[in-house]
Amino acid sequence: MNIEGLKFCVIGAGIGGLAAAIALRQRGAEVLVLEQAPEIAEVGAGLQISANGMRVLRALGVVGDVPEAGQKSYGTVLRDYRGGRFISRIPAPAAGPTYYYHRADLIDLLLRAAVASGVNIRLDAKVEQIHDAPDDVGVVLGNGEEIGADCTIAADGGRSSIRPALNGEELLGFTHQVAWRATIPWDRNLTAPKAHLTMGPGRHVVTYPLRNQSLMNIVAIEERSDWQEEGWRLKGDPNDLRARFADFGGKVQEVLQEVQETHLWALFLRPVARKWQNGRIALLGDAAHPTLPFMAQGACLALEDAWILAKSFDQDDVTSSLEAYETKRAPRARRVVDAASSNARNFHLRGPMRIAAQMALTALGPRMGRRYDWIYDYDPTA
Repeated sequence: MNIEGLKFCVIGAGIGGLAAAIALRQRGAEVLVLEQAPEIAEVGAGLQISANGMRVLRALGVVGDVPEAGQKSYGTVLRDYRGGRFISRIPAPAAGPTYYYHRADLIDLLLRAAVASGVNIRLDAKVEQIHDAPDDVGVVLGNGEEIGADCTIAADGGRSSIRPALNGEELLGFTHQVAWRATIPWDRNLTAPKAHLTMGPGRHVVTYPLRNQSLMNIVAIEERSDWQEEGWRLKGDPNDLRARFADFGGKVQEVLQEVQETHLWALFLRPVARKWQNGRIALLGDAAHPTLPFMAQGACLALEDAWILAKSFDQDDVTSSLEAYETKRAPRARRVVDAASSNARNFHLRGPMRIAAQMALTALGPRMGRRYDWIYDYDPTA
């Protein structure tokens, strides 16, 4: 299908939305991105882009062979919370290195590429309603303006306001996991920087460097049943963070002592969507498949979605193209989401199971990482 001149409306200027806009624009479509925020700004936090996601960024022309603003990873070190005792090391995947990004830096790269390609971006544009007609989709903004499009892509996150139009009302379920996130200045450079995953009963902490090792990213996740706040992203108390992880030793205490500002994310989830599209509207990224962060694949899945969505318009018409997109993406998304949920249990084991798992990790070492080759080997651009 030739989509040159076809009008697409992308709701959400996050990683998935901007990547989809670029991919569609590369194929000649007219693309408008609607972002409800008055500016595109991200709370300081890091993310990981493994080889499967990096292939999309390169194919979109967002990064080159040596990725701009990315911090190359040389693997992951696993530690026990008691004194930071070394358990094992998982090398970088054979498919290619992972890169650590400050989320704001990756958004900036995508935004620049989108603007350069001719994507139109409107800020402070909150979508209130969608009118789905046989020939087009009318997107109604908060100011009453209605925008027509041949196809609308909902990339508006895990709390998508568009998803109910396809799947009905669904309850967000609290996973009893809360993530503390922070970055701190860092000046102790290493020749081969790695992520450090420190595991304890019901909790774990991940640290890795950003911005040429000038920042250290911290993600501390704990199981909690006492969450009472309505918000999902709140400003936290660094002293409370330190108190909750006071029994974690080694380097974890060193970095936690330097935290001056932190935010909390309560991890609420919907299941992978039963229905991704209806022939005119399609879900993308967290709107279709929110995931726990325990495989570091949320951003990568959104990038994969973006490329496969645009590529699916090789079909005869919009309807068959969106059907092909769902058919291609849904099974992989479910498998990756399930893997992340499984890791949520593995990282937080208690008692004898925790000891047995650590013995297995120590004995098998780097071979343990091979179980996830199917994630990193995948090339959506092939």
